[in-house]
Amino acid sequence: MAERFTYQGGRAGKGGEYHQEATGDKHTLTTQQGCPVSDDQNSLRAGARGPTIMEDHVMREKIFHFDHERIPERVVHARGYGAHGYFENYECLSDITSADLFQRPGEQTPVFTRFSTVAGNKGSFDLPRDVRGFATKFYTKQGNWDLVGNNIPVFFIQDAMKFPDLVHAAKQEPDRAFPQAQTAHDNFWDFATLTPESMHMLMWTMSDRAIPRSFRFIEGFGVHSFRFVNAQGEAKFVKFHWKPKQGLQSVVWNEALKINGADPDFHRRDLWDAIQRGDYPEWELGLQIFDEAFAEKFDFDVLDATKIIPEEDVPVRKVGKLVLNRVVDNFFAETEQVAFCTQNIVPGIDQSDDPLLQGRNFSYLDTQLKRLGGPNFTQIPINAPKCPMHHFQQDGHMAMQNPTGRANYEPNSWGEGSGPRENPDGGFTTYPSHVEGEKQRVRSETFADHYSQARQFYKSQTDIEQRHIANAFIFELSKCERLDIRERMVSHLLNIDEGLANQVAKGLGLEDMPEAAEAAMPTRQDLKESPKLSILLNGPDSFKGRKVGLLLTNGADSGIIDGMKQAIEDEGAIMAVIAPTIGGIKDSVGRHIPADEKLDGGPSVLFDAVVVIPSDDEVETLAKDATARDFVNDAFAHCKFIGYVSQANALFASAGLDKMLDKGCIPVDDPSSAKTFINACRKLRYWEREPAVDQF
Repeated sequence: MAERFTYQGGRAGKGGEYHQEATGDKHTLTTQQGCPVSDDQNSLRAGARGPTIMEDHVMREKIFHFDHERIPERVVHARGYGAHGYFENYECLSDITSADLFQRPGEQTPVFTRFSTVAGNKGSFDLPRDVRGFATKFYTKQGNWDLVGNNIPVFFIQDAMKFPDLVHAAKQEPDRAFPQAQTAHDNFWDFATLTPESMHMLMWTMSDRAIPRSFRFIEGFGVHSFRFVNAQGEAKFVKFHWKPKQGLQSVVWNEALKINGADPDFHRRDLWDAIQRGDYPEWELGLQIFDEAFAEKFDFDVLDATKIIPEEDVPVRKVGKLVLNRVVDNFFAETEQVAFCTQNIVPGIDQSDDPLLQGRNFSYLDTQLKRLGGPNFTQIPINAPKCPMHHFQQDGHMAMQNPTGRANYEPNSWGEGSGPRENPDGGFTTYPSHVEGEKQRVRSETFADHYSQARQFYKSQTDIEQRHIANAFIFELSKCERLDIRERMVSHLLNIDEGLANQVAKGLGLEDMPEAAEAAMPTRQDLKESPKLSILLNGPDSFKGRKVGLLLTNGADSGIIDGMKQAIEDEGAIMAVIAPTIGGIKDSVGRHIPADEKLDGGPSVLFDAVVVIPSDDEVETLAKDATARDFVNDAFAHCKFIGYVSQANALFASAGLDKMLDKGCIPVDDPSSAKTFINACRKLRYWEREPAVDQF
C-alpha cells in the first residue's frame, strides 16, 4: 500500500480517495445545521469493511436532501420505459437459497421491468452516452423482490456519501441548465478526474456499452455482491447477471447523434414494437456464486462496487429466464409510478456490507416517499405485492387499505380477528454475519486499486472497441473548456494504458504529455484479458430481431423485393419499406407496396442493415436527392451491410461511394442472393470498413 500523497490541494485516504481540506480561503464544510464535517468522502461504518451505521447524521442529511431535490420526476433514471412479463425458474436452488421463486423448476413469477437512462430529464432523448438502468420487480409468493441494477456491472463511486456529488456533477451545470443528458462538460470531468475510483466505470461508459442499439440487446447487472441464504442458514455471496438471448449490440457515436434527431424515442419504440409483434425480448438470469474463502483470496474486495469478478474466475450459472410479453396499459400509472427499492428483498436473499449498497438501501425509501406523496405508495397497483399482505400499518396520505377490526397493534389479547403475528420459522431472517469494529469514517485499503481492472477492461476489447473508447474520451473531453481538466484525465489514462493515453492526448491536441496521476496502488499488469467484457466477441449468431430498411422506388424489381422479404422473415428479422412518398411505390409488376417511412423520415440510422432497390427510370431522380445520398452515405460510414441492385450505382456515384464499395456492400440482383446478404448481416457490422471512414 502506497503512502498517502497530496493532489489538487488535498490528500489521499487509505482507499486512495481524495480529501480536499479547508485551508487558506476555503470555508469549512458543514451540515445544514452548521455542524462542521470532518470527512465528506466516507460514510460512518463499523470497521473499514463493516456495515454503514444508521447514526451517521452527516450522510443521512446529505442523502435526504439529495433525494428531495426534484418533484415529482426522479432525480436520476427519470427517462424510463417499462413492460410486464414473467421470470421462469430453470431448476431447484434450495441448496443455496430458500428464496421461494427459485424452488420449483418451470414456475413463472410475474415481473415488471423498467429500463432507463440515468443523467437525462424525463423529456430527454433515448440515445445519449449514458448508463442504462435495468430494474426488475419480482412479484413473488413471499413478497416483492427488486433487483435494481444497470447495464454496466460497476459504478463510479465506492461510497454512497458521494452519490449526490456524482449526480450533481453529471447533471446540467446549475448556472446555465445545460448540457442535457450528457457528461461532456467541465463539471463532470472535474469531479471524475478528482475521483480515481471512477476510472474503471469511465472505461465502460466510454465504450459502446453506453450507446446500445436497443434495450433488447443489453446485459443487466445487480452491480453489488449480495447473499443467498438457504434453509439451513448457510450463506454464499452472489452477483446477478442478465444475459440477452438475442446477443449484444450497440451503435456508433455518429449514428447515435443522428438517431436522437431522427427519433428521440428510438429505444422506447423498439421495445414497444417488439412486444406488440410477438417478438418478446428475453434474458437469462445468471449467477456468480462464491463463498467467503473465495472472497478472502480474490485479488480485489468483493464489497467494492467499482470492481467485477471476471466470468473466467467465477463462471455465470444460468438459472432462469426473463420474458417481457406485455406493454403497459397506462404509462403514468405503471412505468412512472413504479417504485424500486434495493432494500426490497425476500427470505433467502440478503444484503452485503458494500457501502454503496448500504447507502442505496437507506436512500430509496426516502426517494419514493417524496416522489409518490406519502408512505402508502405500496398500495399503487404496480407496486403492490401479489401475495397476501397482513400488517398493522395504517392511515397516512392516500391510504386505500387500512387494517380492519379493533386491534391495530401487537402484542394484543383480542383473540380471533386480532391481526397477524410474527413467524420465526418462515419470516425474513438476516444472515448473522459477524460485525465488529470501531466507529469511524474510513475507507478500506482493499478498495484502493483504481486502475488495474480499468486496464483489464480496456485490454479485453477488440481493436475496434478500443478505438471507440479513445474516440469517446476525445469527444467528451473536447467539450471541456478547461485545459487542466483534459490534462488531468490523460494523467489517469497513463495509469491504465499508455497507448490509450497517447491516442487521447493526440486527439485533444495536447502539446505536452502530463505526468501520470499519483496512484494509491500501482496498476497491475498481470490481470488476464476477459473476452466476456467485449461486445463484439459476444455478439449474436443470427440477425433475428434486427431491422432491415429497403429503399424502393417505383418500378423496383418485384422478384428481388419478394426474395428479400422472404429471407428477412426466415431469419426472424423485420423489414421496413422506405420510399420517396409515404404512399409507397408500385413495383415492376404494378403491385402497390405501402411505405413504412418516407425517405426523409426514415434515415438509414434507424436500421441495422439497408438494401437499395431503385428502378432504371427513377434512380437518377434519387441520385439528385440529398436525403437519398445521406441514406447511403450514413449506412456506409456506420459500417452497415448494404445490399444493392446494379441500378443503385448511379446513387452511389452521386454520393461519392462508387469507388469505395467493399465486401460489406453485396449485390442482390439475383433474388437468390437475398439469403447471402442476410447471412452476412449476422455479423451486424462490416467493421473492416471503419479505418477507411473514420480518420479522426
